[in-house]
Amino acid sequence: MKTLVFDSHSYDRTFLDAANQGRHQLVYTQAQLDVTTAAMAQGYDAVCLFVNDRADAQVMERLAAAGVRLIVQRSTGYNNIDLAAAKRHGIAAMRVTSYSPYSVAEHAVALLMTLNRHVHRAFNRTREFNFRLAGLLGRDIHGSRVGVVGTGRIGAAFASIMRGFGCTLLGHDKIQNPDCLALGMKYVPLDELLAGSDIVSLHTPLTKETHHLINDQTLALMKPRAFLLNTSRGGLVDTEALIAAIERGAIAGVGLDVYEEEEGKFFRDLSDHPMNDDVLARLISFPNVLVTGHQAFFTEQAVTTIAETTIQNLTDHEEGRANECLLT
Repeated sequence: MKTLVFDSHSYDRTFLDAANQGRHQLVYTQAQLDVTTAAMAQGYDAVCLFVNDRADAQVMERLAAAGVRLIVQRSTGYNNIDLAAAKRHGIAAMRVTSYSPYSVAEHAVALLMTLNRHVHRAFNRTREFNFRLAGLLGRDIHGSRVGVVGTGRIGAAFASIMRGFGCTLLGHDKIQNPDCLALGMKYVPLDELLAGSDIVSLHTPLTKETHHLINDQTLALMKPRAFLLNTSRGGLVDTEALIAAIERGAIAGVGLDVYEEEEGKFFRDLSDHPMNDDVLARLISFPNVLVTGHQAFFTEQAVTTIAETTIQNLTDHEEGRANECLLT
């Protein structure tokens, strides 16, 4: 299939080409899909999207007019795709149902340990030959209560790691995961989890129900010495409310791999440009906040699986086969 790969980078080309083996005609562009770039898909059978490409109703109309009949999303989340509009225009949508859950889970732990032991601050100090310990005091993670919001494959992998640290596990999800129950996890309402946890990690999809799950009210429930981690979707957290909580000392530390207004910023080198997002600039300025650029998924194993599944989706659709990745 002739496929335009939006929001592509060198690593996308490397892994997709390796998985493709010349089977489909892949054309790469660094442009992100939105209403102004949809016309680029003229003459293509399919478009390949990433998390910050925008396939809303208006874009879907333009893709259909351009002749596109398939969207392959190279991620698990697909909140950027208007599925109802896709169905109206006869455009099939497919995604990557799963990839290495350890990639995201391990990154969440990396954020936690970096924050708790001030590794980022110590790194900068020692580069200047400053070996003082003042201000670098952490605490044992062993014995902590860890709240996992969303206990699917990634949440379960994170829970397993934290159980290995000797932590007590609390969970919140609509469906209780037997693997988490086997780890000794206790499922509780969200309010109870937030109030009782020393560490809270978000691993739930972004939906209308979970948008701004962490807000003024829910942040007020958390312990002042608690850590908050988000490696799922930026929209789970009300960033303005989070900044207010940090400013009043109501939270010990925050590790974010995602940001609700990351579109147009993450996956880009903006080091030569002034930051035009005052909220993000403020967030990054806090010494107890660690922000990474949506890289939790970025391991060899995970990216290989994403590429192979994306190519298989193209092939299955071309040959008239449905699979578990089909959304519409």
